[in-house]
Amino acid sequence: MRVDIWSDVVCPWCYVGKARFEKALTGFAHRDQVEVVYRSFELDPTPRPAGRRQKVLEMLSEKYGMSLADARQAEDHVAGLARAEGLGYDSQRPVGNTFDLHRVLQHAREKGVQHELLVAIYQAYFAEGREIFDIPVVTEIAAGAGLDAGTVGNILENSDLYADAVKRDEQEAGQLGITGVPFFVFDMALGVSGAQATDTFTHALTQAWDRTAA
Repeated sequence: MRVDIWSDVVCPWCYVGKARFEKALTGFAHRDQVEVVYRSFELDPTPRPAGRRQKVLEMLSEKYGMSLADARQAEDHVAGLARAEGLGYDSQRPVGNTFDLHRVLQHAREKGVQHELLVAIYQAYFAEGREIFDIPVVTEIAAGAGLDAGTVGNILENSDLYADAVKRDEQEAGQLGITGVPFFVFDMALGVSGAQATDTFTHALTQAWDRTAA
């Protein structure tokens, strides 16, 4: 059985949802027969102006027209959910365009270390608040996840590499009617939207497995 997960690396709900899904998967009797593939989705595909650095609270305030206090309250809510799953959470993390990160994740999938890289990116970004939009930082994180640093650097310097793979994922998301992430698709037959409770993912895994085995 295969589970495709559309997500973005700067999406806090994707961060929480991944942890909850993996708890369900860990307790699933057929977990060794489940392939998990992470698919590309950009929450904000608009490139940031060169040299402009924003923190997440500023971005939320600007994007949604809320006060910094309200932005902080919203972030504190998600932070509490993340910490309840044993995850680190830094509300001073930077924001930026994620297209290049998705390109590297596509390469990591090809090399069989996509999950390892995603875990490392989430740790660097959400738990440590690192500048994951800078090439040296991405290269370091990718090398730590098992990728060749030189190859990753070349990917980041060449905007065409793996760009089509990212766009295909995003086009497929549109065809499936996916407008927000995380979105989990079980064997291209059952969809689950959002960072649902672990029990919901357990039920979805069981339902999808039973359907496959029927």
